[in-house]
Amino acid sequence: MEKVEKIRKTYVEYVLEQGQAPASFYAFAKKLKMAEADLYEFYTSFEAIEMDLWASFFTQSRTTAENDPVYQTYSVREKLLAFYYTWVEVLKSNRSFVVYSYRKLPQPVAPKNPQQLRPFKDAFLNYAHDLMYEGRESQEIVARPYISNRYPEAVWLNTLYILDFWVKDTSRNFELTDTAIEKTVNTGFDLMGRSIVDTVVDLAKFVYQNR
Repeated sequence: MEKVEKIRKTYVEYVLEQGQAPASFYAFAKKLKMAEADLYEFYTSFEAIEMDLWASFFTQSRTTAENDPVYQTYSVREKLLAFYYTWVEVLKSNRSFVVYSYRKLPQPVAPKNPQQLRPFKDAFLNYAHDLMYEGRESQEIVARPYISNRYPEAVWLNTLYILDFWVKDTSRNFELTDTAIEKTVNTGFDLMGRSIVDTVVDLAKFVYQNR
């Protein structure tokens, strides 16, 4: 684990100082004072290092949020808000690299599904599935045919929106990003929760079944 951290740290420092990845894995291994073959035991490409970094930002954020005792008392809506606020703080401490890496991704990011974000996406979708299940159990989220299974993917798209917004945010201390998080999460849960449409559907079912 110590070597992995050293490789990540050295890679981040290099790209931020040089504005680009090293010329080759051989050159990077030499900078690390490692044999190229030894480096392949941990990573096989610079892309793999970036994939791991994006995933690590998510893991660090989820772990930090969930380790807060108050988190366990939150509603599902509040848990997602807490995760996003924690995630942005983690990204903020790595902003120069995040912006560098994000701007290299094919744009727009959402439909392109770039490989660098796939481990992050997979981990996030597992987290979102857990939240959606908990939300249905607590009745914060309404199960709807054909739609409910798409909720985690919708939350992932919102995550990409927040990331893009934060990268471009020029407000003081990224205050507008906090507002974007609050508004998108609240709107999302309002849509996933019980609404007038559900009430009308329930009434229609009742009338049909008792005609």
